Amino acid sequence: MKTGKHDNQLLKLAMEIGVGYAKKRGFDDFGKGISPKDKVECIYRLLVQDKLIQPLAEDKDDGPNRKHKLILWISKQLPKDHELLN
Repeated sequence: MKTGKHDNQLLKLAMEIGVGYAKKRGFDDFGKGISPKDKVECIYRLLVQDKLIQPLAEDKDDGPNRKHKLILWISKQLPKDHELLN
């Protein structure tokens, strides 16, 4: 899996937008006791359930691949000339 120089910022943006999406769907806010790993999994599973992203294969369903999937998802939502895509 290739990593880009802006992956951390893209993941952070994906999480912000994903949390906002979850709230609009009626989910409570993530408390301070929720680990970043669990947040990534929750947002990933919600997007898969709503068919906004394709699920990972069972043998590939782990933390780094979920993060990569969220980075790909947010990258496709941004305009082509967005600074994080360069």
